[in-house]
Amino acid sequence: MNYDVIVIGGGHAGVEASLSCARMGSKTLLISMLAENVGATSCNPAIGGLAKGHLVREIDALGGEMGLITDEAGIQFRILNQTKGPAVRGSRAQIDMDRYRVIARNKILTTPNLDLVQEMAESLIIEDGEVKGVKTNLLNEYGAKKVVITSGTFLRGVIHVGEIKQVGGRFGEQSSEGLSHSLKSCGLEMGRLKTGTCARVEASSIDFSVMERQDGDEIPSPFSFRNDREEFRKTKKQIPCYIAYTNENTHNIIESNFYRAPLFTGQIEGTGPRYCPSIEDKINRFRDKDRHHLFIEPQTFENTECYINGMSTSLPPDVQQQMIHSVKGMENAKIVRYGYAIEYDFVDPRELKHSLETKKIKGLYLAGQINGTTGYEEAAAQGLMAGINATLSLQNKEPLVLRRDEAYIGVLIDDLVTKGTKEPYRMFTSRAEYRLLLREESADTRLSRYGHEIGLISDEIYKRVMLKDEQIQDGAKLLIETFFTPNKEFISFLESIGEEKISDTISAQQLVARKSFDIEKMVKLVPELAKYEPYILEEILVEGKYARYVEKQSEEIQKMKKYLKVEIPQSFDFKSISGLSKEIVEKLESFNPPTLQAASQISGITPAAIEILHIFIKIHCKKQESSIMAKKD
Repeated sequence: MNYDVIVIGGGHAGVEASLSCARMGSKTLLISMLAENVGATSCNPAIGGLAKGHLVREIDALGGEMGLITDEAGIQFRILNQTKGPAVRGSRAQIDMDRYRVIARNKILTTPNLDLVQEMAESLIIEDGEVKGVKTNLLNEYGAKKVVITSGTFLRGVIHVGEIKQVGGRFGEQSSEGLSHSLKSCGLEMGRLKTGTCARVEASSIDFSVMERQDGDEIPSPFSFRNDREEFRKTKKQIPCYIAYTNENTHNIIESNFYRAPLFTGQIEGTGPRYCPSIEDKINRFRDKDRHHLFIEPQTFENTECYINGMSTSLPPDVQQQMIHSVKGMENAKIVRYGYAIEYDFVDPRELKHSLETKKIKGLYLAGQINGTTGYEEAAAQGLMAGINATLSLQNKEPLVLRRDEAYIGVLIDDLVTKGTKEPYRMFTSRAEYRLLLREESADTRLSRYGHEIGLISDEIYKRVMLKDEQIQDGAKLLIETFFTPNKEFISFLESIGEEKISDTISAQQLVARKSFDIEKMVKLVPELAKYEPYILEEILVEGKYARYVEKQSEEIQKMKKYLKVEIPQSFDFKSISGLSKEIVEKLESFNPPTLQAASQISGITPAAIEILHIFIKIHCKKQESSIMAKKD
């Protein structure tokens, strides 16, 4: 009954946390209500997306499991924002949600050092401010040196369907009441959030012929760097999704039933996700829109049931039927499960260190929706980091804390623990200041060394990553060192590939940086590159195109690192700084940070504010030096 680490909750955060702990050598226990729901995709049947795809690639690069399971269970793969810059593209996969859950559960049940019990955690055992274990609903007590809570939406969960309210952590499952009270008794600041899900419809009752077909990429790319790309592309079978639209009739049905919507009647108190609103919230906020997209997504490879993405709702069942039947192609749709909203408790993430350990209770780590986030990917990323850091702590090693310039995971955790959140936090590429350095395809070369050091990435995989990095760097170097002169032969060559002529000596890198240059042209320009695989050439092309911008961002990072070591004088008057908002000045005065590093950790203090602060500190110090010199004279 004694373990090194106990993980509470078998969602995406719990799967990553328990697997990482066990694989790093910790004797681990996963407590989950139902074994068959371990790794369940409670909402949409998809993994990844804009910025979320970055998180999955980073989880994989560190040795996590989400990318591998997605590749195995995936039924459609697409790169979103394909026509835009490489920094904002995002991989997304439709998954067979039944298969995904089975794979995740089997990974848990077959991993050495990892036990699973089907119980409910009721309370924490805490002595002298340190966690010692967990008590369950079966009156069992499990001892542990570290505890990771990944409770999802189960803390005092309440489900809303129209006027009906019922206690539950997820459809068909009970909520966790005792654990929430236990956390409150520890003195942790807690709040209430809301999320929701869409109706599921019987696929055979949908007329797909009147909808827009949406196929996956012709050449699908795997999420996991550990999978063979060519083998994946040859063997992966895909099925289509479809796009439908709401219409004026749909909007009228919804609008005429606002008075029955828990979101508007005051029945729901928790704050919902701003960037993934319910359909009733969309109609309320964007009534000027003629229509809204609906993505009809198959939930399994057999496509017996579809998820109506874009129609998240807590409206009553009769209203859900009317609005779904108003959509072209779904006039005769049979609803298998109605959409619902769910309210649940969360812990203010500012209660956490960057390691995801709570500040008040030693050895207690939190990950996933309990920290105020939304989404499978955000949860899995936190679960992985919490599991890694719990085990590193047991090994008397420093925690793994990723910087904002190293990973989207670093941005995610830093945002949470320094700024907190008042609504479900979702990752976006715009949240990352250095997103050009944090491209999806560079996740393995950025992060695999950490995964290798802690034992989650094998020697063989790490060698492959190092070879990839070496090839990219060699190719990029070749572009820099290869020059061309404006002679007749070369100008003729440029014309043959549809490029404008040059008037001065120019490097291959400068030419590749042109918007019109693609991989085919690059290889014709520098034939020595033809020996590399297409995905290596893609990275070499990106390095060439964005070399100047990458160099600039790298300089900014070094400058910021230098700033963070600067001390703030004790007599410094923050009010004297022009360019800082009143709110930032009040926070600086309240916390009175000793260094720029400490100032950067304060919620709401932006990188721009740090730079302004640094300039005024230098001015302040120069004035003091001048004053001292004047007195000496």
